[in-house]
Order: sequence, then C-alpha cells, then structure tokens
Amino acid sequence: MLPISKSAFPTFPPFPDDFATHPLVIVDYELIKAGDKDEIEQLWKAATELGFWYLKNHGVEQEANNMFDMGRETMDLPLEEKMKYEQGDGGSSFGYKARGQVATDAMGTRDNIEFINVAKDDALAWPKQAHRSYPRTVNARMESTVIPFVRKSMEVNATLLDVFNEKLGLPEGALAKRHSVEEFSGSEARCTKSPPTPTETRLGIGAHTDFGSLSFLHNRLGGLQVLPPNSETWQYIKPITGYAICNLGDAMAIFSGGILRSNIHRVCPPPGAQKHRERWSLVYFTRPGDSVNLHALVEESPLIADYVAKHPEGIHETGATSLEWFTRRIKNQRISNRKGPETWMASRGTEIRV
Repeated sequence: MLPISKSAFPTFPPFPDDFATHPLVIVDYELIKAGDKDEIEQLWKAATELGFWYLKNHGVEQEANNMFDMGRETMDLPLEEKMKYEQGDGGSSFGYKARGQVATDAMGTRDNIEFINVAKDDALAWPKQAHRSYPRTVNARMESTVIPFVRKSMEVNATLLDVFNEKLGLPEGALAKRHSVEEFSGSEARCTKSPPTPTETRLGIGAHTDFGSLSFLHNRLGGLQVLPPNSETWQYIKPITGYAICNLGDAMAIFSGGILRSNIHRVCPPPGAQKHRERWSLVYFTRPGDSVNLHALVEESPLIADYVAKHPEGIHETGATSLEWFTRRIKNQRISNRKGPETWMASRGTEIRV
C-alpha cells in the first residue's frame, strides 16, 4: 500500500463568494460504470452543452495526491537541472516547461506557470524509454506514483469514451480503437505550479480549447475560467474537494461533427485570498493515437452524418492526423517560434469556429 501523501489534506483559503462562477453538472462515476441511464443522460447533457462537468466518486484521489507530491519535488529542483529536461520548441510537450516559454495571446504575452509533463507512453514503457528522459524526482516515483495515476486516469477516461461511443451511435469500440493503449499518442500527465499572484494579472494559460479528447483535472485553487457559449463574460469554475473537473477537447468535437463541445477556457490568477498561495493543478490528457485522422465520423454514425448535414459550418475535416494537429498547436505557442500574431493564430484549434 502506498504511504499517505503529504499533500492529502492541504488547507487553502476558501473560494470567495463574490466572484462569478459557472455551475457544472455533477456526474457520479460509479453510476456511470453501473450503466445508470439517468446519470448517462446527465453526462450527455454536460458534454453537448458546455463540454465541462464535475466527476465524483472517481477513485483517483490518493493517486492524485501522490502526483502533487511528485510535482512539488520536481519543481523544487534547481532550475538548471530542470532545464535539462525542457520540452523544447519542436512541438512536443513531454518534459519540463519553464515559466515564460509560451505565449498566452496574439501579442506574445508570456505565461507565468511551470509544469512537468510525463507521456503515457513513457510511463507504460518504464523502465524503458519511449520518448524521452525525465528528472530524477519523476523517475524515483514512476512505479509508485506516476504509473498508477496514469493507469487509473486512462481507465476513467476510457469508460467515459465508451459512453460517448454508444450515445453517438458509433460501432462498438470505434472510439476505443482511436485511443489504443498500444499506439504512441500525445496522452500525458501534467502537474502545474503557479506562483502566488498578489499583484499579477498575467494569464497562466491563454484562452484555448484542449488539443485532444478528454481532460481529467484535479485543481487545488481557483483560476480555471470558461467562456460559456453565446457569452462574452469569463466565469470561474469553482474547485470542489474530492471532485475532478472533466472536459472535452478538439478531437471529440471533430469526431462527433460538433455534437460534443470543446469549450474555450483559460487559467488566470486565483481570486480573492487564494491569490496569495501557490496554485497547483494536475491533469491527465487523453489524446488519440498519433496516426489517427481527425475528421467527423459521418460514415460510421447516422446521427453524426445527420448533424453535420444540418451544421455544415463546423470543423468536419482537418486533413491532419492527431500528431500533426497536436504538434502544430504546441509548436506555435512557443515564444521562441513566434514571428507575430499569425504564429498565435496558427496555434488555434476548434475555438476559431466557436
């Protein structure tokens, strides 16, 4: 049995009551696994209207807390040591990202966060190396912490994908085969640290839609904001202890022909008294296999075909594989690759059609 995480029971200033928040549908993962029809309808409502929802009873709390410990140990390393594992400017996101390496808007404003990304492929290949090496703090916890978190997160996201597969009227396993465990992909675990921001207004992550299929997020403080459909007002998503926040990414919006929503969101400084504390977050990103073509699955689902026929304005054919889509978006956010506002626009996803 794993030791109780040092981060298991942290205390933080409460989320303030005088900031606008957007309510999310609460989905019970245990009921989803049991095939509860009412709960599945709740999930479908969330996925088609905002693309964000709370997930309770997911069973990954301890693994997440251990990952926060790994993140802290890694961020405490000297910057010189961390920079040996910097992800670089070539379009890969695996490894360490230092503060200020990514643009948060078309003007090239730099981000204010650092994070460590561990590829699903490297975790599952351990002790062999699939993509790259990692800091010693990651390696020391690969078996006890990283791999259990990756495997449990994969299981949660795969369960949700199976629900969407059926609701979209796709053949059994259509989405699962596009997210094969065996194929290399951009799937990864990320632990992020933001410094206290008592006077900071800079964004941690600029307005964007996620690159892949499903994001499984564990937040320690406020800061995540969504821009609801048909709204011009950003609203916070309030973190709730024990609840994960899930959201859909570009791949699922494209596969579904626009039935499922990849909503625009960003990360800004925490509100109220929370801005005086370090902000930590942890996420597992499920992304399609590198070779998977991103297009609406109209030939496999009459439901999707009918929706696309009635909504021709959406992104239904990208002409890109998952790897190409992912690489373009990552590469053009990097400050070192910036030529002007056009570089930022080249990093955009489905939000350009929202």
